[in-house]
Amino acid sequence: SQLWMGTHPRGDAIIRDNRIPQKTLGQWIADNPACLGAKVKDTFQGCLPFLFKVLSVDTALSVQAHPNKELAAKLHAQFPEHYPDANHKPEMAIALTQFEGLCGFRPVEEIVSFLQNVPELRALIGEVAAEQLERSGSDDPRGVSAALRVCFTRLMKSEKKFFVDQLNMLVGQDTPGSLLVLCLVSSCAVEEGKDTSGSNGELLLRLHSQYPGDIGCFTIYFLNVVRLEPGEAMFLGANEPHAYLHGDCVECMACSDNTVRAGLTPKFIDVLTLCEMLNYTPAPSTSKIFPAVQSQLDPSVYLYDPPVPDFTIMRIEIPASIKLYLISAMDSASILLVIQGTAVGTSTAAASEMSLCRGSVLFISANESISLHLSSPDGMLLFRACCLL
Repeated sequence: SQLWMGTHPRGDAIIRDNRIPQKTLGQWIADNPACLGAKVKDTFQGCLPFLFKVLSVDTALSVQAHPNKELAAKLHAQFPEHYPDANHKPEMAIALTQFEGLCGFRPVEEIVSFLQNVPELRALIGEVAAEQLERSGSDDPRGVSAALRVCFTRLMKSEKKFFVDQLNMLVGQDTPGSLLVLCLVSSCAVEEGKDTSGSNGELLLRLHSQYPGDIGCFTIYFLNVVRLEPGEAMFLGANEPHAYLHGDCVECMACSDNTVRAGLTPKFIDVLTLCEMLNYTPAPSTSKIFPAVQSQLDPSVYLYDPPVPDFTIMRIEIPASIKLYLISAMDSASILLVIQGTAVGTSTAAASEMSLCRGSVLFISANESISLHLSSPDGMLLFRACCLL
């Protein structure tokens, strides 16, 4: 399930205050563009540049990537029913619970290990492509990427009956005990000090139970399994392959709903576009965890500042010892989400006090602040999405 907080036409946030004539956030901003802040208003043509979400993932979400601006414009012009806007969609997920996902291509030696020990995978890739990847050397990054592209494309473009048969053999439906090979591969890798636990039989069986006969089940051999603890984050730039597998998170992205999918989904898939657009640079799973930086001005604030202009996220942890806290003004509009705790908010811009509790969402105009009078014994946990230009 998803909660959207923003102005995208597919999910324009509804204003709860019935004293305001505009019914949605998008309508209100259109009538009051100065609320965005001068820099944001000028840079993003009077539009809120980010979309803020809460995701609760029980069944795995699709193997996907998001286009850059150039490709997004092209896809939107050609297939507007599948690509609903012309914007790029870099995004960040910050774990609220233990969170599991696939992100980016594994180091080549891990992929090669699976090719050598999982015959069903090698059958799908083909001997020529597998050997090309095995021969690629770390001193030739372009050669590695080229070989990886060939292997992954061969996998994703496999004929359906063939990959379903191979998947059934792997999960043991046709040959009892086939998963023993997979589990032994994982055990050997762990003994060598590599973390491939996310690609063991349990994960394969779980994905297969959710999406039986889906080619996306095989992507666990190519993509890093990333496990986040609460407060840890993943940043997904353009063309980064990924899939969310399980857990709850807050997510922020450029204001777009453009997604190129190729597996683990009943929705429209576009395998050719995905395979052509991906970033085929392998990297370890640890490199996919994006660090938060504690603010030097306010120790309660942890900043997630990705390398894109569209959005920044703040995690605000107010300890129980503080009973009055100021949500400071900034020169950008922001959206505030309450995850934990209760408070009464006051502001010079608000006509009345605001009662805040778990799930409350506030839109804060640029250059406005809010005083929080905390009433919960355990402090508060808040997330604030904004645009720091």
